[in-house]
Amino acid sequence: MTDAAAEAISALTAQEGQTDSGGLRFAVQAQQDSGAQLALSVAPAPEDGDQVVGADGGAKVFLEPQAAIFLDDKVLDVQQDEQGQLNFAVLPQAEAPTA
Repeated sequence: MTDAAAEAISALTAQEGQTDSGGLRFAVQAQQDSGAQLALSVAPAPEDGDQVVGADGGAKVFLEPQAAIFLDDKVLDVQQDEQGQLNFAVLPQAEAPTA
């Protein structure tokens, strides 16, 4: 994860009251029409089987096993849209900004 993503995760978990053990959880959810979709949620702790990835700043990401396979060669970043809203973006490692 990039430094910007780590800062956004820390801010998000603090806002949700999950400052110490909480993190951002990625899970794959099956969709009837479009196959699988990646779902994001703030979680108080990892679930059984989750892979835990942490940043130096304390931000944590919990990866459900299928999500961990999908995201293995990816980097989590944050990008700002036209309205100024921050959105998480999953990028190939080669395209990730170096910060």
